[in-house]
Amino acid sequence: MRVVFMGTPEFAVPSLERLAETCDVALVLTRPDAVRGRGRALVPSPVKARALELGLPVVETSRITPEVADALRAAAADVFCVAAYGCILPDEVLAMAPGGCVNVHASLLPRWRGAAPIQRAILAGDEETGVSIMRIGHGVDTGAYCAQASVTVGEKDTEALAAELARVGAGLLVETLPSVVDGTAVWVEQDEALVTHAAKIEKRELMLDPADGACANALRVQASGDTAPARCVVAGRGVRVCAARVGEKDVAPGGVAVGRGRVWLGCADGSLEVLRVKPDGKREMEASAWAAGLRGDGLTWGRA
Repeated sequence: MRVVFMGTPEFAVPSLERLAETCDVALVLTRPDAVRGRGRALVPSPVKARALELGLPVVETSRITPEVADALRAAAADVFCVAAYGCILPDEVLAMAPGGCVNVHASLLPRWRGAAPIQRAILAGDEETGVSIMRIGHGVDTGAYCAQASVTVGEKDTEALAAELARVGAGLLVETLPSVVDGTAVWVEQDEALVTHAAKIEKRELMLDPADGACANALRVQASGDTAPARCVVAGRGVRVCAARVGEKDVAPGGVAVGRGRVWLGCADGSLEVLRVKPDGKREMEASAWAAGLRGDGLTWGRA
């Protein structure tokens, strides 16, 4: 089976690897190198880096130009496979391959259509989420799906859950692809009455707040990441909370309790126990190391 693959971030890499094992990957499309890190150096996307390691031809583009469309046409693929590419595909591309365009989407559609399905599932306290193999159409994640697989959310943070969903999605993609190409796949239209939308996470949404419950704050930490960290101010200093859990200690809202290397932040209905932090200007550390520097009575915390 001859395929074109389109993807950009780490989430897409397992799908590319599985396709390279089982299919003839004629072409890989990914977004151009981006400036990252303190050195402001150009860094290739994870998909580009892996594709080059696999010896696959790569085209970098953030839109489908006439030249890119010609390259796609010349690839003569049976089907186009997409996983978090980050580019809108025009009708010309959607109809170019006999098997159409299928996408690995990180949710159990129609729940969590949109840009941030993994983080939204965590923030909402969903017990399970999953992946869907869906057709790409004109709307945002509105196409019919032909396969789904579920995973439990539990206490997995965004990074861990994304990695699991990427692996599951890659396996489901290669398992489903033959039926997509030979026309035997059974497509299920999404129930519009069950749709929820996964808008991009704004930084302010993950700011910790003593006026909210401990569970809500714990979910913010669980859903946080480098682009939208869970932050607050403790004893007048900014800090990123990298790991936390609902605490068993009763602390007044806005208060801070420190004892035996443990730190609790008082919330509206209890406390949030901080497990790992990154104080502004310092390295990431365990709460036990951070606790040693939190001295004095009457410590308080609040929104960053």
